[in-house]
Amino acid sequence: MFRPPRRTAWTVLAIAASAAIAGYTYAQQQPEPRGKTSYLPVDIAEPFASIMARMVAAKPQIEKEHSDLLGQRYDLADHPAQGVTMSRGKPVQTGVRAKLPAGTSWDSLAALSPDQIRDRDLFPRGFLPLPHPNHAEGGMVFPHFEIDELKKQEARDLTRFDLDFDLPDHLLPEFPPPIYLTTRPDLGDVSQGKLVTIDNYYALFTGIFNPKQLEGLRLLVTPFAQQQFNQTEDRRTAQPSRGAACFDCHANGHTNGATHLVGDIRPQEFRHRIDTPSLRGVNIERLFGSQRALKTVEDFTEFEQRAAYFDGDPVIATKKGVNTLERGSQVHDMAEVQELLDFPPAPKLDLFGRLDPSKASEAELRGQAVFFGKGQCGTCHTPPYYTDNLMHNLHTERFYKPVLINGAMASADGPIKTFPLRGVKDSPPYLHDGRLLTLEDTVEFFNLVLADKLTAAEKQDLVAFLRAL
Repeated sequence: MFRPPRRTAWTVLAIAASAAIAGYTYAQQQPEPRGKTSYLPVDIAEPFASIMARMVAAKPQIEKEHSDLLGQRYDLADHPAQGVTMSRGKPVQTGVRAKLPAGTSWDSLAALSPDQIRDRDLFPRGFLPLPHPNHAEGGMVFPHFEIDELKKQEARDLTRFDLDFDLPDHLLPEFPPPIYLTTRPDLGDVSQGKLVTIDNYYALFTGIFNPKQLEGLRLLVTPFAQQQFNQTEDRRTAQPSRGAACFDCHANGHTNGATHLVGDIRPQEFRHRIDTPSLRGVNIERLFGSQRALKTVEDFTEFEQRAAYFDGDPVIATKKGVNTLERGSQVHDMAEVQELLDFPPAPKLDLFGRLDPSKASEAELRGQAVFFGKGQCGTCHTPPYYTDNLMHNLHTERFYKPVLINGAMASADGPIKTFPLRGVKDSPPYLHDGRLLTLEDTVEFFNLVLADKLTAAEKQDLVAFLRAL
């Protein structure tokens, strides 16, 4: 029998051992499908100074790992579209930002089946679920411009000592966003170019809102205790915090791109990052929360402060000072204000939400035909507001094997609400977790997931149509 030389035998053994170790490491990296407990720790024995020092020391490495991940996934450069802006003039970003796997093209990927893409590990990394900037820790994280403005107006600081926001400003919604009212379309933008806060809400809206609505707005801009922003030792601010307000994420009733983790999943690795959705047009919506299917604006309002503020844990909420809203008056008043928030004007659309041929460009009209035809977008995004008010499961897990990414388990997304597309160019990034940075990314994602096989020209036209909504 042939026996390999001693050196070769040792090499074979080393390779086998390495493979075994690699397999063991990979297996160890997979989280248990069930956590040890559903509850967050209540009795924090470690002194606050020690917690803060430990997390501040860990911050550079955590942020480097996340920054490296974003760089591997995306082109994060500033590429504004020529002549295309959001409602108040911020340039809309253009181009597909998700990076392709080496040796592939969008057309070659679209020619493959989901099984082939999964087995060859070709699903673009930018299309995988996006982890929180520190998924193991989670919590609300705000863009610096929101933090800076609140410091200026209220002397309230939403800076976290352990973590900063991750995406660059040019990929986020304009700030502060305009406010349009269903009750007073004649006024146009009523924000006066300002971020609405507890300091200025009355001056901005007295004489426009009725007393109930003024009270509802007051509550929406009033900070209340939250998981990371509170007055206990279990907080992520250097000084005790007054908390966070609803409009800290939903700036001016829209969105500033702030991120969080959904509170209704355990264990931590399986929780999904959530990109703050716009509140514009909630009066026509019948489901609330990107994946929760809450049935009314009142349910959504109460849920946010009772559950989402505290990661779905009523025990920790009691410790940190949950604001228990009174359903018959406070919740009602807050919901009434949200239901006044309108979509931005869309001058090229007719009464039925379709393009007026006398106002639309040829590219936009061709894009509309793709939207309602080959692209299959209109199946779920029905006019005039471009939502069917249903939940749909895209089963994106068909395209990749479950994998742990920076503490987040990339597996099934589950059912996702059909968000309205009216004014969609004003609210990047896209999908429930913000993994799609531009409308071009969104078109490529759905072209792959829905097997549309659109041509390059059809994709460009579809983006032109979406920008007109």
